[in-house]
Amino acid sequence: MKRILLILTVVLLLFGLWWLLSRKPVLTQTTQSPTTTPVVKQVVTPISEASTRVTKKPFGIFITPKTSPVQPERFSGYHSGTDFETTPDEQNSEVPFFAICTGKVLAKRTATGYGGVFVQSCTINNQAVTVIYGHVSLKSISKNIGDSLAQGEQIGNLGHSPDETDGERKHLHLGIHLGTAINILGYVQKQSDLSAWLDFQKL
Repeated sequence: MKRILLILTVVLLLFGLWWLLSRKPVLTQTTQSPTTTPVVKQVVTPISEASTRVTKKPFGIFITPKTSPVQPERFSGYHSGTDFETTPDEQNSEVPFFAICTGKVLAKRTATGYGGVFVQSCTINNQAVTVIYGHVSLKSISKNIGDSLAQGEQIGNLGHSPDETDGERKHLHLGIHLGTAINILGYVQKQSDLSAWLDFQKL
């Protein structure tokens, strides 16, 4: 009798254990690789070592011939772009500049105050803009109006002073104007007019 009770007890314990295990949810661990979308920067720098270059005329600075940090000065107004200066070692060498965004060539010509000027269409922060690259060597640029430019693509080289820069020092003027209309003004006369332009250093 004792043996039968022992067998029944063992059977009941095994059945109870089976019952508990059968009711326990099976946990499965699935490892999924997160889908990553490459992050495309809104803009890239237009010139090497841009962050460490001296910027004598940042965006929005008010300039007069008397107060300008660059002498001699022939312009007045609020600076609508950012100037990237060159180093003494770069004065007689070729200094490349690059497309800050992807877009098409809108203009490639000479203009008073710039010498060579190059204009590109882009979309930045979901806004249509035109990008102005001033004081550039037009003969170094192979792209023509209507051609496409990729972000980071070399456009050409900076102009050599004074012949290719309309007498200005060798540097890159970068302006970003809102909208699709070509506006290459380097200065505006009212501070409120700066709202039609973007500050590259804040993008």
